[in-house]
Amino acid sequence: MSRVAKNPVSIPAKVEVVLTPEAIAVSGPMGKLSQPLTGDVKLNREGDVLTFVAANDSQHSRAMSGTVRALVANMVRGVSEGFVRKLTLVGVGYKAQAQGANLNLELGYSHPINHKMPAGVTVETPSQTEIVLKCADKQVLGQVAAQIRAYRAPEPYKGKGVRYADEVVVIKETKKK
Repeated sequence: MSRVAKNPVSIPAKVEVVLTPEAIAVSGPMGKLSQPLTGDVKLNREGDVLTFVAANDSQHSRAMSGTVRALVANMVRGVSEGFVRKLTLVGVGYKAQAQGANLNLELGYSHPINHKMPAGVTVETPSQTEIVLKCADKQVLGQVAAQIRAYRAPEPYKGKGVRYADEVVVIKETKKK
């Protein structure tokens, strides 16, 4: 059995979990999330604790038990607290401005970039060089952050570009004569 699946997931008081044979639905103050289930994992609810057990002894079933446990734990955390991802703009003239569900970026191109946020993702710009993304779904948040970073990924010689706040860009040494 997966070591990850051995850890139970505790459900906070403000979170509701609905188990069906086909899916699990989690709702809380930050929103609602659902995840389809396969027959590889058995979920057991005992009070406010969810446990995960592989349905059979196959390698796939054991692996999926840990995967489903991690997905459900992220869903519970997402609807109760939410996830936050911070991006930083490094470069002269690079600016970001949030306007409702749009993020306007100036990244040194001849044209501005308007990135529309998907449903459930909120964007804030505390300063012109900082972007704060918030969402209940960890996967959607990571995807949006990666799309924004892809507009101008950090280059290795000066480090200019869009980077995650905790990202370390290794600067290469320039060519010597």
